[in-house]
Amino acid sequence: MDAHSRGRADDIDPADQWVLNPHTGNYELRLDHSTGESSSPSRTATAEETGRRSSTRTGSSRESRESRESREGSGRRGAREGGAEGPRREVPGQRSRRSSQGARGAAEPPTSGRRKRKPKKSRKKKALLWTGGVMAFVVVGASLGVYVLYQQLNGNIDSIDVGDAGSKNVVSDGPMNILIIGTDKRTGKGNEGYGDKGSEGHADTTILFHVSEDRTNATAMSIPRDLMTEIPECEAKDADGADVTIPGTPNERFNTSLGQSGRNPGCTMKTVENITGLKPDHFMMVDFNAVKELTTAVGGVEVCMAKPVDDPKSHLKLPQGTSEVQGEQALALLRTRHSFGNESDLDRIKVQQQFLASMIREMKSSDTLTNPKKLYKLADAATNALTVDTAIGDAQKLMTLAQEISKVNTKNITFLTMPVIDNPAEPSPVTVVVDPVKGEQLFAMMRSDTSLTEVKKKEKAAKGKQAALLKGPKADPADVRVDVLNGGEIPGAAGSTVTWLQNEQGVLKSTNKANAPEKIKKTTLEYAPNQADQARALAEMMGLPATAMKPGTADAEGLEAMVLTLGADFKGAGQLITGPAKAPEGVEQASADKAVCAK
Repeated sequence: MDAHSRGRADDIDPADQWVLNPHTGNYELRLDHSTGESSSPSRTATAEETGRRSSTRTGSSRESRESRESREGSGRRGAREGGAEGPRREVPGQRSRRSSQGARGAAEPPTSGRRKRKPKKSRKKKALLWTGGVMAFVVVGASLGVYVLYQQLNGNIDSIDVGDAGSKNVVSDGPMNILIIGTDKRTGKGNEGYGDKGSEGHADTTILFHVSEDRTNATAMSIPRDLMTEIPECEAKDADGADVTIPGTPNERFNTSLGQSGRNPGCTMKTVENITGLKPDHFMMVDFNAVKELTTAVGGVEVCMAKPVDDPKSHLKLPQGTSEVQGEQALALLRTRHSFGNESDLDRIKVQQQFLASMIREMKSSDTLTNPKKLYKLADAATNALTVDTAIGDAQKLMTLAQEISKVNTKNITFLTMPVIDNPAEPSPVTVVVDPVKGEQLFAMMRSDTSLTEVKKKEKAAKGKQAALLKGPKADPADVRVDVLNGGEIPGAAGSTVTWLQNEQGVLKSTNKANAPEKIKKTTLEYAPNQADQARALAEMMGLPATAMKPGTADAEGLEAMVLTLGADFKGAGQLITGPAKAPEGVEQASADKAVCAK
């Protein structure tokens, strides 16, 4: 049956409308059947052959074929795929049909004779075409799905411009610091009855998540909300979107670094940097709803209680042993402070750390990672729950950051709390302050990217020789001679360091040499072999790591001084550049890969 007998124009396959133009030697699309060109089907082909269709039209006589060949040029192939019946042309998009009797319909073009039947393609070639077509469909379909999913997730995310408080780069080449803020903001369905329903949303639960430069380990340090500290001046935006400067205030609770006086998360980031010397690159903020949504999306978080819990204030009821919590129950667990330890915020922090460790294990489990439905729910809930800085304020950037963080093995994520002591300014302390010794030691460890877990065993042998540079006799401070240059970010750092060395350490032969020729990341100390005892003494005073030691090969002559170049890791005169190899004694640690029962 030819195309003219089908009765409806839309029953004609457009791929059958390609006909030979004898004047040009090319195939052309003819939808007007009154031209007399044939519209009969040509050959069997799958719809998946995208852009490569071949068809052969032959005349009924050798003479007509030879005349066509002379017009079409000598560059054409003179044989078909299945034989030598005539030249072969590439025709895009042709398909053939079979009649109900299994015969091909044919209409004889007036100029080219009757079309001969083309040999069938082999089963193997058909299979390849089908597979290729399916793969193309899957790729296109997946791309469309990812695009739609990306647009949906992207629309979930709220972001806040924190100005220079954070980094403009999604991922840093060096260590990364992510500030995780849990607010006590009570907006949202079902949250009106929790405590102070008029809260503007303070920094109720705050964790500084430090990811090492080599991505082998991470330290999650909780910051008590009742920590008394200085909140520095910061920039924010008012209700009309205009920039405003919020004055700094001394001796305030840490949790008021957010929400109070119009402060945004950038102000909390500045406060953390002021306390620790560690600059947060990004922040991620969640509220009450986020806890409920995320724990439900992940299918519940397993927790362990050392004893039964029944807290009428938070409405938490859990039996002794392991339980799974999500939604309202998970929120109640994180809020309760009367069920554990001495009912303080510090004991509540321990429970929160155990909960987060369990949630990390659940998120990284095979049950989650191999379950597309669960992964989608988690991604949707996470993007809905999060408020982030504008530098990571879309789904793609968040995914990039998450992939970088996920390189850290769960067993090498250490949870601990900022070392604090009771506030000595209060007769009956209800607040705390940073432990002046242990706090600075821990901050120095984090600033120098020292791991709290044993993940660098392979590097120990290589570093042994370098570490040996710090071992041996040390010169008296009065005999230490050093020139100090500033290659870091702090203006006047060389001068302030020399003042500190002379007044506090007795290094009277220290000289301010102003700015170094260029900025450097790490502080270095260059010295001659016969100055090794001086170098060890200075390294101990300043907390220099072994990697900072740069011994020369020739001895110093006369009054030649060592050269200390301060880098970006220098945070201020008197602040150790690196801390001890291990966490200060008495600082409790917990690994994210181990379940602990709350007491």
